[in-house]
Parts: sequence; C-alpha cells; structure tokens
Amino acid sequence: MGLDDFKQNQEKQVIDTNRRMRVGIIGTGWIAESHIKSYLKQPDVDIVAGADLIPGKAKKFFEKFGVEGVKTDYASHKEMLEDKSLNLDAVSICTYNRQHAQPAIDCLNAGINVLLEKPFTVTLDEAVEVIKAEKASGKVLSIGHQPRMDANMKMIKKICQSGVLGKIYYIQTGGGRRRGIPTPYGTTFIEDETAGLGALGDIGCYSLDMVLNAVGNPKPLTVSGYKSNFFGTDPNYSNYVKTHHPEYAEKFKVDDFAAAFVRLEGDIILDFRISWAMNMDTAGDTLILGTKGGLRIPSTECWNGTVGGAMTLYHEVCGEQTQTTIPVIQTKWDLFDLKIRTFLDAIKYNRPAPVSSLEILRNQAIIDGIAKSAAIGREVEIDFPEI
Repeated sequence: MGLDDFKQNQEKQVIDTNRRMRVGIIGTGWIAESHIKSYLKQPDVDIVAGADLIPGKAKKFFEKFGVEGVKTDYASHKEMLEDKSLNLDAVSICTYNRQHAQPAIDCLNAGINVLLEKPFTVTLDEAVEVIKAEKASGKVLSIGHQPRMDANMKMIKKICQSGVLGKIYYIQTGGGRRRGIPTPYGTTFIEDETAGLGALGDIGCYSLDMVLNAVGNPKPLTVSGYKSNFFGTDPNYSNYVKTHHPEYAEKFKVDDFAAAFVRLEGDIILDFRISWAMNMDTAGDTLILGTKGGLRIPSTECWNGTVGGAMTLYHEVCGEQTQTTIPVIQTKWDLFDLKIRTFLDAIKYNRPAPVSSLEILRNQAIIDGIAKSAAIGREVEIDFPEI
C-alpha cells in the first residue's frame, strides 16, 4: 500500500482495522497536539499511553482531547517503556529538541517503532547513535518531515530527477520570517537547554530537505556556516514588546538567523539561509540551476511546507530561450495526517520508513556543520562516523 493507495482508501473510508495499532506519545507539548489529532482520525489506532517530564501534564493533555483510558502515571518515558502491559506498537516522540535522541534510542531498543519529530536531533553524533539503535532493532524509524508529502514537493523532485535541468551544479535555498521567533509557546524554542537549535533546526531542516531530497540526497563534504541572534537577544524585539515579555531576550540562547555555503558530492554548491527574524520580507526564492535548465521556486512568507506560488522552469526550445510555468498543485490531503498514516502503514505492511533516517542524516550533518563552522569561524569538513 503506497501513498496513492492510502488516498484512494481515505476516499472510500477503507482502512484495514483487523490489526489495531497501540500508540504512545512521549512529550505532550504543542506539537503533540497535531499528532494526537491525526491519530484520532485513524480507525485502527488505540492511544494507550503518554509520558511527560512535567508531572500531571500528560494527563491533562489527553483529557483536553477527550481520550479516555490512557495510562499517564509515569515519571519518565523509560518508566512507560518498562510497562510491558501496554504492548506498544509505535510511539510519537514530541519532546524538546535536546530530548529527541535518548527517547528514540530507548524506544527502538525496546522494540517499538518510532515517529520522531523534526529536527532529527541537535548534533550529528546523536543522529548516528539513533540510527545504530534503529539498525539493531529492525524497527521503523521515520522522521517528521511531512512537507515531503506535498504534491508540489513531489513535482520539484520529478523535475530534478527527469533530466530536464541537465547537470545540477548550484542550489540556492532557505527562507524564513521577517518577525517570527516562536515565543507564543513559551521559551522552549529559544533556550539552549531545551532547543539546542533555533531557526536552523526548526525550519531550516525543512528547506534543506526540499532540495536535498529533490536531487537525490547527495553527501555534504564541507560547510562554511554563520549564525546570529541579534533579534532574539534584544528586549526591544517587536514581538517581545507586544507580548510584554522583554525578559525572553535573556533566555534566548539559540540562532534566529543562519547561512551557509555547502559543497555537496557531485560537484554541487548549496547556498543556504534561514531566518526567524530579519529586516527583509524574504531570504529569496529557491533556485536550482542546471546545464539545460533552471527552476525557480517562489518563497513563502512563513515556511509552511509548500511553495509560495507557481514555479518557473527556464530552458531552451529549438535554440530559443523560453520558460514554462508550473502551476501550484492544490493538496487536498492534510500533510500531517499523511505523515501519521504512512508511518502506520509502514509498520503494518513491513514497508520502509516514509522519511528515512539515513536520508535525514545528511540534512543533520549540514545543520551540525553550520553550527560547528559558525563556532570556530571557518570552513569544516563533514566526517560521517561508521554506522
């Protein structure tokens, strides 16, 4: 059963419920709300457990969504995993960035399939350890990159893989927000002890995946990176003023802007930039340049997992320069629902993970390289440990 099959089944409201999936949620903050809403739409899912480091938070979370009979009296995710009565098939990990790796490793070691929210991890070394646990377990590990399931993203990949662009040699990508530091959810996104990464990990991982996946996930070789936090550390930042939280400036310890020059295998250059806050309306459109054609992908006002308008293919026909407009494809399906459903189907039908950890490892390597390069002020080589 592939994604198209799922779409047809959804139209017919036919999902095999003979095998029910017993699911737990680790971390019951903001992103967990999207997970539970999608799980509740699946007729073959029973949500049976939840864990959060804050006492009582998990219980209130499930009560909010009217889900009864969920066991939540656990002091930690490890205690939940030790409860064999749960017979868990799968777990969504919705914790802070810095708490992604260990719960994922523990769940895989316990023989439980994992849907891990993005960013994969904070560091490359953490991601490698998670993949080692995945390989040893034989279980499904899928990373939460639902924009891949957008029809426009699939079209970008089709164009790049078709050969119409010729040899791809340069990519410009990124995006971000003029003012959009995510403090409406408190300070977990901006404190180093919880987030570890700012705009780079929050939305940078998405824009990187858009182009890396399209061109076949080439291995990054070197990175020259830059990070700054001029806006997040300013108590006069407009959204701090509007929300009466100037004290957030002292808590801000991550990046609100990042940029990099990345050399990829296959002699491809990647010019990347991402922003939570900047004095500009856009960091620029995504450009994919090839020897036979070029593709322009309009930026979005605030990264939302799709394209900002009709794409343009620049090419030649019979020796004459021309361009082809590629209209926006309206996606009927909720991308988050597709992320959840394809993960469940991978488990039920013994299929590969919808978003492979090995592919996102290369994304993570670039993010890790940017952080390391920015810290020392020079280019770094990417060294992939053995897995």
